[in-house]
Amino acid sequence: MASPGPGSTTGPVQGAGLGESPSMSTEKLSSSAVNRMLMEFLIYCGRAVFIFYPVYLTGYLGLSISWVLLCMFVLTWWKKNRQWKDARIGSAIDFVDNEKHTINTELKGSLQMASWVNFTDVEKAQWLNKVLEQAWPFFGIYMEKLLRENIQKSVRTCSTALKAFTFTKIHFGHVPLKITGIRAYTHEVEHREVILDMNLSYSGDVDIDAQVNSAITAGVKGLKLHGMMRVVLEPLIGQAPLVGGVTFFFIRRPTLEINWTGMTNVLDSPAFGSLSEETIVDIIASLMVLPNRMCIPLIDQVKMDQMRFPLPRGVVRVHLLEARDLVAKDTYMMGLVKGKSDPYATLRVGNIHFKSKTIKENLHPKWNEVYEFVVHEAPGQELELELYDEDTDKDDFLGRYNLDLGEVKKGKQMDQWFALEDIQHGEVHLKLQWFSLQTDTSLMKESTDNLACAMLAVYLDNATDLPKDGREAADRHKHGKNPKEERLTKRVACPNSFVEFSIDKDVKKSKVVYASKDPVWEEGFTFFVRNVKAQQLSIQVKEPEKKNPLGVLNLPLSRLLNTSNLTLDQRFLLERSGATSQIKLKATLRILKLEEPPPKPIVNPPSEVKQQQTKQAGNTSVSNPSNAPSSSNAVSSKEIPVVSTPKQVPTSPNEGYLAQRRGSFQAPENRKESSSSANLRRFDSHSLLSENSIASSRFDLSDGATYPEAIRNHQGSFGEIELVIRYATLRHKLVVVVNSCRNLFPCSENGTDSYVRLYLLPDQTWKHRKKTHVKKRTTNPVFNEKVEFDVLLEQAQTRKLDVSVKNNKMLVSRERKDIGSIIIDLSEMDLVKGITAWYELTLPGLKK
Repeated sequence: MASPGPGSTTGPVQGAGLGESPSMSTEKLSSSAVNRMLMEFLIYCGRAVFIFYPVYLTGYLGLSISWVLLCMFVLTWWKKNRQWKDARIGSAIDFVDNEKHTINTELKGSLQMASWVNFTDVEKAQWLNKVLEQAWPFFGIYMEKLLRENIQKSVRTCSTALKAFTFTKIHFGHVPLKITGIRAYTHEVEHREVILDMNLSYSGDVDIDAQVNSAITAGVKGLKLHGMMRVVLEPLIGQAPLVGGVTFFFIRRPTLEINWTGMTNVLDSPAFGSLSEETIVDIIASLMVLPNRMCIPLIDQVKMDQMRFPLPRGVVRVHLLEARDLVAKDTYMMGLVKGKSDPYATLRVGNIHFKSKTIKENLHPKWNEVYEFVVHEAPGQELELELYDEDTDKDDFLGRYNLDLGEVKKGKQMDQWFALEDIQHGEVHLKLQWFSLQTDTSLMKESTDNLACAMLAVYLDNATDLPKDGREAADRHKHGKNPKEERLTKRVACPNSFVEFSIDKDVKKSKVVYASKDPVWEEGFTFFVRNVKAQQLSIQVKEPEKKNPLGVLNLPLSRLLNTSNLTLDQRFLLERSGATSQIKLKATLRILKLEEPPPKPIVNPPSEVKQQQTKQAGNTSVSNPSNAPSSSNAVSSKEIPVVSTPKQVPTSPNEGYLAQRRGSFQAPENRKESSSSANLRRFDSHSLLSENSIASSRFDLSDGATYPEAIRNHQGSFGEIELVIRYATLRHKLVVVVNSCRNLFPCSENGTDSYVRLYLLPDQTWKHRKKTHVKKRTTNPVFNEKVEFDVLLEQAQTRKLDVSVKNNKMLVSRERKDIGSIIIDLSEMDLVKGITAWYELTLPGLKK
């Protein structure tokens, strides 16, 4: 579920807890900002002159406008042809670099291969498919009986215009449903349950015809359905049938394609096709997509409310912060002039979705919006994020990203950039927080930023003895008829009814039960609560398209604070209704507690290094006792930043060099007096502190140079870098793709002019030096550049990769221009398979 609102598309809570300044605040312009604005204005004028000067020249020379149109046509054709050639060459290069991955991707997209081909923990279900094939005709008989006896009757009673509705033909075809893969969870769940994930694929020859009246016919001939269904067998019991009940549901919305017949053929047109299929998928979602479930109890002792609507796993709060480097979709003058985009985001978890505000003409939009979702299955449920460019006709796709909420539950808090998929480039910045559900009222804190502090789960069971209509209920309330008079004037007609729940502006409705004074709903709902002591749950039993309710009930949420387990499970008398009209429901309150992320592991240096550091600290204290605490640079393990890289074991030929350089950072005046001064000067270009960090190269600093004062005083992180490392076996090259950096140290008020330098150790000459282009005025540069090293696979597996992020503006300074660095042991990864990871940047030898 999502944050409260009048519907599933309500606006989010904006800017809560983000510390953002108001959008109307003024910014003081510096001289560099003014120069940048003038330069952008001059570039804009130059482009305008370049585009419109040929038109002026054509008119000045007296030429026909046909020459301008011809030139534009030729230029457009050349541009499109060039793009096609570049795409073809790029695809060929990618195929050569990573042949196995490309083939698997293409086969997956074109052949829709079974899930057990791509995932080793998914098993075949051939025996189950044989059972389905044998039982499919009998399934068709059961469905025909269900449609004619139940569905047809329900359709006729829901509207007077459908009184003559009749199924004239029902045939579920000869092609059965197939299960392309099945995965069983036993160790990850409780010992009294079994969970099965089934990948369903159905491309059947369904043939169903229906007659609305003598002039209107409708039907379906052909149906395709694909999705993953979760089946829960619980509780496991010690008597026949060994399972107390079966629950099944779709974790995510399935995909659906329908071939319409009869009058419904118009729904196959482009204008109505997506609308009709989307509507039917919404109906399926209302029945079988989380949080809705289909339940089959096998024993009488099973409680239906616990089967149909168990308490959720937790709540995820999603901060949609910003995006960067989006694709420009708006173009002008037949595509010759590129504009920007008007991006907005849609977020979906199950059948709950939201839409953000639209940022006009911006490829680096900032939303700063907050959304809240109730999570019922983690892992399993996904956050589906999609970006679009808003247009007057059809919105253009800008990329998507799906995140399993089990990752958020595991990490508790996430704040990072995610690369958009199915698009050329673009990233989105999300902050996600996991909240557990608690019963301890001392943890409750009233919301001050319009965000939820608690969650209310309501299970609606049934109602009894409802009045025949709202007018009768109003008359009873007004005139106060006694029960004897009510029995004498009672009519046989039964009402159609549904229940409307509301907490302030958050309104949810149940399904409609037709022609029953004792309706049974068996549905669950969740609400976010901001003030438990002040808010209340309003309940109204209504008739469709009628004003007067059949009964009302107001339940203060503060009443739940004094109950056992913060739960009320009972029948309530309805007000403004019949004398004996009751509604049965279960209300459960849970307090939201923000979970803290697990502590990062601390890398302890080996005992040899500790002894060496102790020895160096002792030597320094002898040479200068008064300054021992300040001049000793023996770095403890707690001062070494933790790097998110695989555990590295020094097995390469550089092991002795690494061990010698750990803890060897002394003050410059003491470094020259050391007995190993020759070795120190030899390795000053490396400046290794540990296997996880490296300073700049010998070409970037002189002996005794120091870090800038701003860097020395910085106490936080210096940023992270995302790298893709793999080996191209066909071309015998080590390929390193420098994707981007994030949260770099700002070297100026306008950001940082940064680039990345790479060495494949121990080669550290100009010939072996690799570097990227400079990205100016940003602390989150996006490089997307690939560098290659000519090395055999056997040699690459014994090397280390030296990566440094540098500031380009410090060319004439004697200070070090390192922003951060990292050393990666290639022997600890599968180079053929490749790896994509974020690495934290460190600065070795930096005194804190």
